[in-house]
Amino acid sequence: MSTVATELLPADLVARLERLELVSRKVFRGRMKGERRSRRKGQSVEFADFRNYVAGDDLRQIDWNLYARLDQLFLKMFLEEEDLHFYALIDASESMNFGDPTKLHVAKQLAACLGYIGLCRADRVKVTALGKRGTQAPVMRGKSNLWRMLQYLQSVQPGENVSLYEGVKDFALRNSGSGIAVLITDLLDKQGYEQALRMLLGRRMDVYVIHLLAPEELEPPLQGDLKLVDSEDGDLAEVTINRHLLDRYRETVEAFVDTARGFCSRRSITYMLARTDMPVDEMVTRYLRERGVVR
Repeated sequence: MSTVATELLPADLVARLERLELVSRKVFRGRMKGERRSRRKGQSVEFADFRNYVAGDDLRQIDWNLYARLDQLFLKMFLEEEDLHFYALIDASESMNFGDPTKLHVAKQLAACLGYIGLCRADRVKVTALGKRGTQAPVMRGKSNLWRMLQYLQSVQPGENVSLYEGVKDFALRNSGSGIAVLITDLLDKQGYEQALRMLLGRRMDVYVIHLLAPEELEPPLQGDLKLVDSEDGDLAEVTINRHLLDRYRETVEAFVDTARGFCSRRSITYMLARTDMPVDEMVTRYLRERGVVR
């Protein structure tokens, strides 16, 4: 891999990702055969169960050996394999261009890892930035598309200052398939995040939210008289940073996180708070595995 590519998808992580698969809590009807085990019964090479024959059933599915022994007609049922739509939605607003590494860089790393897991399982994969630049993101299937995915992610730059709702709305209008949607965002939107998540649920998506925050946002190393500038709309605020104000800030952040977690929990959305200083391999193979995003 190139240097830039390995920054998004470390070479020593690739082999471990190939042993994982994305988890869906819902049953979706795939368009093509894939490597994913479906809860629906169909035709494949793996036997699942028998059921009684009823008029109109396919005679080719009758177990004639069983009929010879029991003088009753039974159909063989097999586990059906299907593909899955997987969408990694990246918040590329200017607020994501913060931290070291930036929240956007970590979001692209997570999208690369999750997207590669989907490609290995023959799922339909789309990683896309919310906003105008996201309209060119390709739908991919199969490991041979790894480079296309990484090239797209490398092209994503901060500055898509559309609201989460507008970004998700544009995505929903351009993509009709149901499946897993992982929204990777800092949730910092003055218009709120609630409408965006409701829209994803309205499209029958199995929704996961990875809430990325930098350590400096959780524990800001600030003090004294400062002029703060909003990175997205340029709003100014002059403040004096002291212990009392920092305590209030921490309480506000905790309340914000608790509110987001509660909103998601009440709607069966899996919410995960992630710090950008957590190594991406640990985030995917341990943290996201514990939260049921992958297995």
